Amino acid sequence: MPSPNRTEHLRGQDRRPTVEPITMRVPDACRYLGIGRSTLYVLIAKGEVEIIKLGSSTLVLTASLRRLVDGRREPRGGLVEGDD
Repeated sequence: MPSPNRTEHLRGQDRRPTVEPITMRVPDACRYLGIGRSTLYVLIAKGEVEIIKLGSSTLVLTASLRRLVDGRREPRGGLVEGDD
């Protein structure tokens, strides 16, 4: 059994930066955005979310999901007075 100091040393070694994937499958993209499958396909049809086909797989470009979210952000503070 390793000593406590050795264990702490080993825990510190496994800290690698997380790399965001370039693409993700449709179910993962739905979870990423918190939306349903049909809503994602509507966004794809409108051209708001980009996909690539690889064989029979549909892969969603992660960057397009981030752009979608960034483009729909509301200013801090929420609604402006008179916007109800």
